[in-house]
This record gives sequence, C-alpha cells and structure tokens, in this order.
Amino acid sequence: MTDTRPKPTLRAPLLHAFTAQLGLRGDLDLAAALRAILADPNDALPVPPASSWEPDGPDPMTLAALSARARTERGTPWPQPLASDAARYHGDGDRLAWETPAFARQERLTRVAVAATADPAMLGDVVDGITLLCEQSSWCWPAHDDTLQRHGSVLATVTDPYLDLGAGEVVGQLAWIDQLLGDQLDAQYPGVRARIRHEARVRVFEPFTRRRDWHWLGLDGDAHNWNPWIHGNVLVAALRLLDDPTEADERARILALVIEGLDRYVAVLPEDGAIDEGYAYWWNGACRLLEALDLLTSATGGRLDPVPSIRALRETVAFPHRMHLGVGWFVNAADGQAKPSADQPWHSLHRAAVRAGDPDAQRFAASHRRPDSPAVVEAEGLGRVLRGMTDAAWLQARASTPPTPAATWLPSTQMLVARQLEGSSSGLSVAVKGGHNNEHHNHNDVGSFLLASDGVPVIVDAGRPSYDARTFSERRYELWPMQSEWHNVPFVAGRGQPTGREHAATVIDVQTGDAPSLELELAGAYDVAELESWRREVRLDRERAEVRIHDAWRFAQPGPAPAAAAAAPSPAPHAGPALAAPAEPSAPAELWPNAIARDTNRTSPQLSATEAAPAPHAPTPATSPAPDPAAPPAESTSSPAPAAAPAEPAAVAEEPAAGKKLWANAIGRDANRTSPQLSAAEAAGATQLRLLLAGEVALDGDEDSASASANAGPARRGATVTPLAGAPRIRITWDEGVHASLTPIELEDPMLTDVWGPRLVRLDLDVAHRSTLTVTARQEHSTLPLGQTEAVGVTE
Repeated sequence: MTDTRPKPTLRAPLLHAFTAQLGLRGDLDLAAALRAILADPNDALPVPPASSWEPDGPDPMTLAALSARARTERGTPWPQPLASDAARYHGDGDRLAWETPAFARQERLTRVAVAATADPAMLGDVVDGITLLCEQSSWCWPAHDDTLQRHGSVLATVTDPYLDLGAGEVVGQLAWIDQLLGDQLDAQYPGVRARIRHEARVRVFEPFTRRRDWHWLGLDGDAHNWNPWIHGNVLVAALRLLDDPTEADERARILALVIEGLDRYVAVLPEDGAIDEGYAYWWNGACRLLEALDLLTSATGGRLDPVPSIRALRETVAFPHRMHLGVGWFVNAADGQAKPSADQPWHSLHRAAVRAGDPDAQRFAASHRRPDSPAVVEAEGLGRVLRGMTDAAWLQARASTPPTPAATWLPSTQMLVARQLEGSSSGLSVAVKGGHNNEHHNHNDVGSFLLASDGVPVIVDAGRPSYDARTFSERRYELWPMQSEWHNVPFVAGRGQPTGREHAATVIDVQTGDAPSLELELAGAYDVAELESWRREVRLDRERAEVRIHDAWRFAQPGPAPAAAAAAPSPAPHAGPALAAPAEPSAPAELWPNAIARDTNRTSPQLSATEAAPAPHAPTPATSPAPDPAAPPAESTSSPAPAAAPAEPAAVAEEPAAGKKLWANAIGRDANRTSPQLSAAEAAGATQLRLLLAGEVALDGDEDSASASANAGPARRGATVTPLAGAPRIRITWDEGVHASLTPIELEDPMLTDVWGPRLVRLDLDVAHRSTLTVTARQEHSTLPLGQTEAVGVTE
C-alpha cells in the first residue's frame, strides 16, 4: 500500500551516528553497509545455542524455577484463546477473555523452552507450543486488528495479517526458540524450523515490507512505544530466521527499514530522556529501544553502538531512578501505575547503563538483583529471559542502595520531582507536572501533583483501569481515572479540563536548588472564557519539612448573579454524597508568592448564569459520533478526541435490547465504571481545588475516617491521612474559611485495587468566593524550625 500522506523530514540521529561510526561519507546505502558488517545468522544473537552452553553459564535459580513450573504443567491442556472471545472486543468491549489465555500460552512456551535446555524430554512440549502458535489464526491481539475497518470482520482476516505488538511478540519468541534449540529441533523434529520460517514470512516479514502505512512507524512524527517494541522483535526475527544465503539482501533491507523506523522514535525522544507515558511505559518504550540497539551492537560486532553518542539515549537510561519514590513506588503519569510489578527486565537497564556510562542507573538496576531469586521472570518474554539468565555481568551484580536525586527537572514534559532528603526516600517527596492534554496514554491532568510520605504516595494519581474497547476510542474520557475531575487539579466554574494539545500549561518559573519549586500558568488548560489566569506553585521547603501548593486565580468581570442551581442527580453507587453549600468567604488573602497586582486581591466574581446552570449530559452511544474507519486501531497511544466534553460525566447508557449484538462500540457502561454522576457543586458551577488521597482520611473534628461518606458542617482547616504501607501520617492544612468535604470512590477493578486497596478519597476544597488558596502538607511527626509556629502562606 502506498502512503500518500506528507511525511516530516526524518532527523535520523541513528543514521548520523552509524555513518560516523562506519567512517562513511555522502549518502549512505544502509542496506549495503549492513550486509557487509552483519554477523552470520547463527552468530547474530547474543545468546548462544543451548547445545553450547557451559554448565555454569545460565543462572541456576532461573533455570530451576522455570523448569519446575514446566514439569508441573506437563500433561495438562495448553491455554486456548477462543474465537468467540476474540469477537467480544467488538461486542461488550472485553479484551481480557482472549488476551489472558493467549498470554498464558506464550508464557508456558517460554518455560518449556528454558526447561528443554537441561531436560531433552521437554522438547516435545516445546514443539507442541510452537505448533499451537503456528496454527493460531492470528498473532495480532483482537483489540489492535483493523480487520473490521478493512474487511468488515470481527475475527482476524488470515490473508491480511495485522502486524502489532502481539504478532511481534510471537515472532520474536519463535526466533529465540530457533536460536536456542535449533540443533535439537532439526535432530528430533525436522520440518518444525521450516514451519517457523514460513509463518514468520507470511505474518510478519511480508506485511512489514508491503504495508508501509502502519501507524506505529511514526510517519506523522508521532512515534510512540509500539515503534521500538515491534521493530525490536522484527529485528530479532530477521537476524535469526532469514538465514538462507539467498535471503541475505532481504535480511539487510529489512534491518535497514528497522533502523529507519527506530530512528523516528529516537528523533522524538527528548534530550532529557523523559517519557510522557511515565515510568511504567518506559519498560515497553525506551527500554525496548535500548534492547534493540543492544542487539544491533551485538550483531555488528560492536561496529554500531549509538548509545554513548546520542544524549537522549544516555538521559533516558536515568529516567527510571529519577521517577523512583521508594519501596516499589514510582511517580506515575498517564496510564502508568504508581506501583507496577517489580518483575521488570532490570538486566536490560543494567546493560544500557553500562553502555551509557551511568553509574547511578547501574546502581538502581543492581538494587533489584537478588542472587537467591531467579534473575528474570517468564512474563517478560523469552528474549528478555534468555538475555537476563545468561548475562554474566548481571548475574554477578549485587544489590546496592538505589540513588535518589535531590531534584530532577524534565523540561520536555514540564515535570519536577523533588525529595526532602537526597540519597533517601525518607521524608516528603513531591512531583508536579505541566504538559498538555494530548500526551501519549493521556489523562487530563495539566498542573497535577503527587506527594509521598517516606516514598509511599499519599496525594496520588489513580492510574488506569483495565483496558477495554473504550480505552483507546472516542469514549476514553468516560472512564473516571482519565478525567481531570479525579486528578489533583482545579475544578473551575463547574468544569474540568478538556482534551487536546492546545489545553496546556505555561512554565512561569522552576527552581531545583535548596527549595525546589515549579510555578505554572494553568488557564490555558481550561475552556472557561471568564478565566484570565490560574497560577499554581508547588514548592518543597526542606528547611520547614513541608510542601506548599499555592493557587492564585483571576476571573474577568463578573456576570449576573448565579441562577438557582438545578437539583443534582442522585449520586452513583460509591461516589459519595454531594458537597454541602460553601462557607461564607473569608477576608481577602494575600497573593503569595505570585506577583499579581494587589487590586486583584479580592474574592472572585459571582458565578454567571451559564456557570450556575447544570452541565449537559454526554451523548449516549446512539448519538455519539461514529468511529473514524481511517483512524488507528485501538491502543494507538495518541489521545483520541473525547465523545463529549470531559468535564461532564457521561450519561447512563440504555440497556441493549435482548439478543441485540453490540458491535463496534456499543459496550455497556457497567464495565469499568464511568465517573460518578454530577454532584451538587458540579451542577452549580462551583470552583474547587481537589486532592485525590490514598489511605484513611479524616477531616479535623471527625471521629470517623472518610471510608463512609462526605463530611458536611462548618469550615475546617485540616485533614489527616494515614497512608498505605505504614508510612508516617500526613497533615494537610489550608487557609481558614474554606469549606472541605470528602468524596470516597470505591474501587473494584484489580488494576486499581492491587495498588490502592478498596477505595480512594477525594478532598474537595470549595473556593468559589476566593482568589487564592495555600495548601500545606507535612509529616505529622515533623516540627517547624525553632521560633516558627505557622505555615507560610496561611492567612487568618
């Protein structure tokens, strides 16, 4: 297929580095240059065949653990993904019914492949697993396939295979098995390796070279994490499986296309190495890139090694430890989890850190090495397992204290991460981001911040729910964790933040010294015509051992007095009751520390009639815009346009008629609960500051925690949070005269409960009659410097 779309000029940092390393001048015929320096297919991958392993070569703990599990499974049925479950994605939106057994099948094959290196009796099980994959109708995950748009089918079209993450993972796994056990397969099961090569050609090599319109190529300048993940697996497959002498030119051409594709990802990787999808996605984005480049370095005998010469590659090696809060918790953004699995390919980070010359990143990776535990786990894929269990430097690494930088500023994502104590997770840590609302795996969260106590998040980002058909569709922002209303950002005149790159922050000032701080202008993140300015400063005061969040805002001339607010709908289950009426405004607060003219230091204007009126409901599926058939398939990481303004929780969909088939997008709204219905404050156009809290929360004067209901009554000045994992309690205080209430939200999705437990609690501070507010957070046991008794910025 010919792609006629205009393409940005490729900056090609990899190509420039390779040209310099090979000493070439002028236009580079990359395919010809590669053919001259590539290792023979038998020697191209950095893990030798199992038949040549030394007895003490692979990690014995990994070999024993995987072999034991493989022997236990012998004789049991292999996991079987079903066609009806694949079709469910286009019906009720469920992805897990098909993906769970498909992933389990590949993990079992990884176990038996490793076990067969020491036990020849397991080779038959390996052949069973290979054949099951070769007989599987599609290697593409149903959520990614474009067969419905192209062929009108809810099941894969076998004559037009889609090359996605899943297809890449399968072909990569088969290539590694071929490398690992090829001699044994030829001896006992001749013909199996030829079947592998046939399927690789039909399902991967041919589509990769024929269809050059794949959205993950980054032809439009937006290269996301699919790019290195898929290219890396195509690289492995081409290095190993295109081994006939007549395929040498084809092998070099495909590898040249892989490098061109990787170059598009490197070209958009910022020089500070930041990943806007956050730490959790670093492992399947930047790390996949580093792994692919590591394979290229190995396959060319070290002739091509771009990591030391490209700053973005060196800097991204440091990203994981810069985002580390402590005890397994990380700064999370977008769809990332705050506490992802600890079973990551730390050996990949370790190798990249050695290549980049980053001792801190080496220490961070080594801090996760446990000599009395397996060096790797099978869920990461066979290639990562084999690299980790045979990497001598990784196996000899010993745990060390992880680095904790005092402050890190990442200008590309407008993120500041600061810690109270350099070299320790004790005390307070804070992260604040600006950015825009069209980031990869986007959440509407411009200006949000996180706070941790001894490394445990207290003011949090919920992360993402389990993926379903809505997650990467025009209905994405029906999911409450993606909405700004459930992030730590202002709620302005009854509205949250809309989606779109134009809704962005502007950096006013950033400091990374003794008192790290980030000051942002947030007015651009809102579609509120009357909002002239909203300044937010988040500061870590190390001397006072506290974090201060200061907001100062200004509206245009006030409109008419607010109309009577319509009655709010009944709260949705678990959403918590509506807020009580705001308290009377307090005396004018001084605008600290923003230099805003003193004549604006007064209470904000009254709500206009428009602001006071209830927000309209979002359209039901019957009236929502139809999906664009030319759009990328689900899970493209660019943010889709929402079906309706994200500030407005979605209306409840009607139940489908009995027997009605729910194709394309008409999924029930009970899956992955949408956000709670409008509260009274939202219906009335209120302005609030909101904080999402993890742990047990109590407002001052309340005997019970916030696990049951919102708290009404007189204005209060503080709340106490007892964090998860036994971390020191946090005191949160704010200016006098502000009405506060708590809105708990019950969690049922394992993606959320595994991190946060059964609930999160939102603290709502009503500021409709103010123009500034300062919130202060400190550990309960901490003390102010001698002679100081009041928090800075708090006004009486």
